[in-house]
Amino acid sequence: MQRLLVIIALVLALPALARAQTAPLRLSDTELTQALAGRLTELGEDYSGVVLVARNGRPFAAFAQGWADRERRIPNDATTRFRIGSINKMHTAVAVLQLVQAGKLDLQAPLITYLKDYPNADWARTVTLHHLLSHTGGAGDIFGPDYDARRETLRAPQDYVDLYGARAPDFEPGALWDYSNYGFILLGRVVEVVSGQSYFDYVQDHVFALAGMTGSGFAPETADVPGRAVAYTHEDAAYERPTLPWRGTPAGGGYATAEDLLKFVIALHDGRLLDAKHRQLMTTGRFDDGAGMRFGYGVAVYPGALAMVGHNGIAPGMSCDLRIIADGEGVVVTLSNVAPPLQAGRLAKFVSDRFTPS
Repeated sequence: MQRLLVIIALVLALPALARAQTAPLRLSDTELTQALAGRLTELGEDYSGVVLVARNGRPFAAFAQGWADRERRIPNDATTRFRIGSINKMHTAVAVLQLVQAGKLDLQAPLITYLKDYPNADWARTVTLHHLLSHTGGAGDIFGPDYDARRETLRAPQDYVDLYGARAPDFEPGALWDYSNYGFILLGRVVEVVSGQSYFDYVQDHVFALAGMTGSGFAPETADVPGRAVAYTHEDAAYERPTLPWRGTPAGGGYATAEDLLKFVIALHDGRLLDAKHRQLMTTGRFDDGAGMRFGYGVAVYPGALAMVGHNGIAPGMSCDLRIIADGEGVVVTLSNVAPPLQAGRLAKFVSDRFTPS
């Protein structure tokens, strides 16, 4: 009987033992740097981009490989500006919370408080800034046939409001969680109305400049931006931008260097961008996406024992990931100008799975 109990206990323990054997070990910074170098060597041409890993604001691992411009044979390096997709939602959330912190916005106020002429007034009376920041407003997406037909003319947040403002919401505010690009476009428009600046100027002055992010911006795709990587797909060497917005938006599509994203995290945690109360408001998980990920305001809150928040960005020609570990102790930045496949997210996970917090 005792032997049978031992066998039963071992059988019950097998799943946990298997997980323990397959889970990557936490590594020292030196070991992690070596492991990352080995992983990048394995990927070879399958990864074109940069990786930066920092502890307490100081990079200890930085790699670049692949081509920023294949035709002109310009390699990726530390100064390359990559499209960062939806990572810009973090900047929009900071902009909104700065105005909340200054007493100029109320998260529980309905949208119509700030966008008084919003076409669907009934919805604007019920959806709040809290709903939009947390993807629970039912605002919907921006991509689809209407976007494809007018992509070149959608140049400012108000252009998107003109196109989508009269449509009905996907669900009643607060009823569900559903990732919404249009919700963040509306937040950008609110920033414009309340601040008196364009969204792009506000973020430049109150986020990028305060953080020292000199390599970041929202210049149009048609602009010649020094050091901006060409966007490619893995299968095609031709320049790929048929789905990209004319310029970045409050929902994403701007560009930055890896060092700039590290500077953003540092400024977010040292009080230059938000005070501690509003930073916590931003990074506290409130709603589950149904797959174990929770969301705060403009950030994902990752599951697991390691405290980690961040955001990724995905589109043809771009794959990127920003992860903030243990309240800023660790930072992982992966930026790629080739997608699919989405190697930047896989590399970020490779690193964060092995990062050892103090």
